[in-house]
Amino acid sequence: MLITRRIAEGIRDGSVTTQYRRWDEPRVKVGGTQMTSAGIIRFTRVTRVSDLDRITDRAAQAAGMKNADTLRKALTSDRPRSPRGGRGGDTVFRINVEWVGEDPRIALREMLPDGAELADLHARLTRMESRRDVPWIRDILTWIRDNPRVVSTVLAERRGVELQPMKADIRKLKALGLTISHDVGYELSPRGAAYLSWLDRRLPPDDQD
Repeated sequence: MLITRRIAEGIRDGSVTTQYRRWDEPRVKVGGTQMTSAGIIRFTRVTRVSDLDRITDRAAQAAGMKNADTLRKALTSDRPRSPRGGRGGDTVFRINVEWVGEDPRIALREMLPDGAELADLHARLTRMESRRDVPWIRDILTWIRDNPRVVSTVLAERRGVELQPMKADIRKLKALGLTISHDVGYELSPRGAAYLSWLDRRLPPDDQD
């Protein structure tokens, strides 16, 4: 479920406690969690909304909307898309949410791996990389190191690759604590810089294959 940065921060500080989505069937489960830009959130309740006219301004504000009319408009306009993007459906659901905790990747990216951890990390990345015809992990880590906070479209253009697959690759590295995403561009985390430095010592640039 797409959660904007503003809404995620609202869930974190407790000012946002619900969300509304138009789906055919619920796409989240009670007790399930999701990573957001403000940390981990949990879905605590999912209910069908049979009458949009009964939504109050207070309920809409709890979802991060200005008032009930704004929420109703978002839920009924531009069918069949949901108010926050993505394909919609015929049923409106109210999803109760709560903030669970910090993004664990934040702590992970500050952890400098020792020799054994570096070897384990390298083995995991090698398995990930083996699913491709060509190596890519060292290349993209080097590009991010040398081009910090460069907007992703420009980074993709400089690398000569497609934007969305590149962003998907960076998200995989972020999940391992190796990269940091900013409003504009990326940079290596201390963990990512340590791994790339170890890799450069282990494998000279002209021996990447």
